[in-house]
Amino acid sequence: MAEISAALVKELRDLTGAPMMECKRALQEANGDIDAAKVLLREKGMAGAAKRAGRETTEGKVGYRIAEDGKRGTIVAVGCETEPVSNNDEFLAFAKKVLEMVEAEGVGAEQSLEEERVALVAKLGENIVVAGAARFTAVDSGIVEGYVHPPRNKIGALVQLRGGSQELRRKLAMHAAATPSQWIGREDVPEEIVQSERELYLNSDEVQSKPEQAREKIVEGMLGKHFFAAEVLLDQPWIHETGKSVGQALSEEGAEVLELERFALAG
Repeated sequence: MAEISAALVKELRDLTGAPMMECKRALQEANGDIDAAKVLLREKGMAGAAKRAGRETTEGKVGYRIAEDGKRGTIVAVGCETEPVSNNDEFLAFAKKVLEMVEAEGVGAEQSLEEERVALVAKLGENIVVAGAARFTAVDSGIVEGYVHPPRNKIGALVQLRGGSQELRRKLAMHAAATPSQWIGREDVPEEIVQSERELYLNSDEVQSKPEQAREKIVEGMLGKHFFAAEVLLDQPWIHETGKSVGQALSEEGAEVLELERFALAG
């Protein structure tokens, strides 16, 4: 077996960022060939990443960028397993690179960073994933706005509105981050889902105990209060003034939601 010097181990570590002992083992296995050792470390990193792939990534960062003119916005979520790693400089640098890649080239471009992601998994010893990415380009006089909730930056939203003030756009992004929704308006909800919810309420003991002629009206009220107000953005209570709905707040400024994306790293 070739003699492995401390200087050679350090050189490999500087090149790869891998732990010292892993570098030494790889050099020993490669008989001191630093290029072959780099390949071995990459292969081991991929194997390690595959082993960790099933682990939950409930920590991490959500980040966004908005063009100065508001005509483009990008948001990404990069997950990891623990809070310390989410604040690690190398993790943060990788998350920034993902954001920059998606901003420049669009969703899917982050896949070109797969080798770097695998290497980071091997180095930090945690599963690291790109949990979500979106990029909006303004259409029909729309303006894009974003928000990420501090200080942990685990929840964020990107919205595109037509009409309304910059303050309203900011408030809507905050609302969207704080309150998950599946659809923007009632018209976006598939009819089969609405019908399924309607039947659940109609067959409930609460409704069946009421006079038959009143049941349909009661069901419609329950749909609005319990389903639409929870799942549909425009029906949700406006977090900045809960006495009105999001739809009412937007209507006051003649604003319309064109797009919405929300990412949350749960945990």
